[in-house]
Amino acid sequence: MKAYWCLLFPVLAAVLAPSGQAAAEPAIVYSVGGKFDGSFNESAFRGVERFRDETGLTVREFELERDAQSLQALRTFAGRGDEPVVAIGFNQASAVAEAAKNYPDTDFAIIDMVVEAPNVASYVFKEQEGAYIAGVLAAKASKTGTIGFVGGMDIPIIRRFLCGYQLGARSVSGDVKILYNMTGSTPAAFADPARGAELARIQIRSGADVVIQAAGGTGIGVLQAVADAGVLGIGTDSNQNGLHPGHVLTSIRKRLDNAVYDSFKSAQEGAFKPGIRVLGLAEGGMDWVLDENNKDLITPEMKAAAAAVAAGISDGSIHVHDVVSEGACPVS
Repeated sequence: MKAYWCLLFPVLAAVLAPSGQAAAEPAIVYSVGGKFDGSFNESAFRGVERFRDETGLTVREFELERDAQSLQALRTFAGRGDEPVVAIGFNQASAVAEAAKNYPDTDFAIIDMVVEAPNVASYVFKEQEGAYIAGVLAAKASKTGTIGFVGGMDIPIIRRFLCGYQLGARSVSGDVKILYNMTGSTPAAFADPARGAELARIQIRSGADVVIQAAGGTGIGVLQAVADAGVLGIGTDSNQNGLHPGHVLTSIRKRLDNAVYDSFKSAQEGAFKPGIRVLGLAEGGMDWVLDENNKDLITPEMKAAAAAVAAGISDGSIHVHDVVSEGACPVS
């Protein structure tokens, strides 16, 4: 009977407490793709794990199968008194705005998008800063002088990532050739690994020997294609170095885990504040990964260059153009 009801009412079955349990708890609604997508959602899940491990508290979770479920899930959490209610991904913005209006006394947070409401905290990232480091490393690792970029949905966030990557690569060599493709124009572009692999193979055939993915679940296909071709990939969002050891040059982490943890922890301490938080390298919102899986790919000179760039961006001596606030990327 329990399974039957779960099939009929997946949202309610996932979030409503058994009879007699009404204590408020923090809650999270993951974007489409599931919390173990190896990328965007999984980074958010690491923040959930950290909070649970440190506090011993329960976190209520729901994984969207489709975007249309978002508003119902948010309302259900808020309706039972859970807070903060955290939504992962830009595609939940309209649902968060509506739920926040319906439940003005509930604290909400959205990660990777801005929702302007008196009870919503918005966490956004300086993707261009992490991407700049990726471009530096890609240009230094390339033997062909051609590198690639496969993005997900063609939106400003991904264009910001592309521009940072281009600028970082060009800071190493003005002659580097940068190929790029976007997977699509809808959120489905973040969940199409077969298309990601196809685009990566096209770039590889055109000479790219380092290809970064900024495409969520689609990027898993990109990294598989570069490994199959014997060239290098760069992961994003989560640490993806271990997916194909020896073929992932590095991973540019978007620290959704820190944003999720911050939203939960601040609420627990009674310090939750609405408004916009912008997280870059200096704020712990972006970084790059060096571990056992890629240490043989990163030379001492590359490591030093990446560290110098990270320090320069953090202290403001290196400015990375932001296509969202500053207009078109100065390179093509």
